[in-house]
Amino acid sequence: MGRGRVELKRIENKINRQVTFSKRRNGLLKKAYELSVLCDAEVALIIFSSRGKLYEFGSAGMTKTLEKYQRCSFNPQDNSAENETQSWCQEVSKLRAKYESLQRTQRHLLGEDLGPLSVRELQNLEKQLEGALNQARQRKTQIMIDQMEELRRKERQLGDMNEQLKMKVSLELSSLHSEGQGLRPLPFQWNSTNSSPGNTSFALHPSQSNPMGCHNNEPVLQIGYHYVGGESFVPRSMADESNMVQGWVL
Repeated sequence: MGRGRVELKRIENKINRQVTFSKRRNGLLKKAYELSVLCDAEVALIIFSSRGKLYEFGSAGMTKTLEKYQRCSFNPQDNSAENETQSWCQEVSKLRAKYESLQRTQRHLLGEDLGPLSVRELQNLEKQLEGALNQARQRKTQIMIDQMEELRRKERQLGDMNEQLKMKVSLELSSLHSEGQGLRPLPFQWNSTNSSPGNTSFALHPSQSNPMGCHNNEPVLQIGYHYVGGESFVPRSMADESNMVQGWVL
């Protein structure tokens, strides 16, 4: 009697399912080995159990066989290159159409090639030009206002600097004027015939032997200017001071 046909469905009994998995796994690995030996084929077998345990077999090495499989069987490069080429072609077409449209618009804005345009298109073009002109005028006005504000700010700064310089110059002039109006000592000179410390006699006027009617042997004190060669001599420092007394003569 032969075995009956086994229905292909999940075995509900856990023990029977585990036993069946072990038997058929070993048989599958044996068949893979026999195929690789008998037919000189490169066989790679990978099995994961329900618990996630790995079972594998590679006649020429699992890594080598997988790399060969990726190179030969799974080759998405051709499809990706073709898709990329088509994408670039579409992008180039879009850019070319956009470039031509921009060129037409530029010519229309410059007043060229207006013949094919309809009345509505000409009205739209006129509105665009008016809007652009208004924006240009607003921008020009704003720039001029900014420049005026900057010039005013610089003017205020220069005015402040001018005021500071005026105050500084005024203070310096006041200081110099106060120093010039200060009291200065009068220069005077005592003329003595004898410069020795012990001698207290004063020099006589050369043109008067006895100016006060005194005897010749009495000393005479002279303060202020004196005569030299028949002319009066006044120190220059005293002559410059208009508000000072020129001198006293005894």
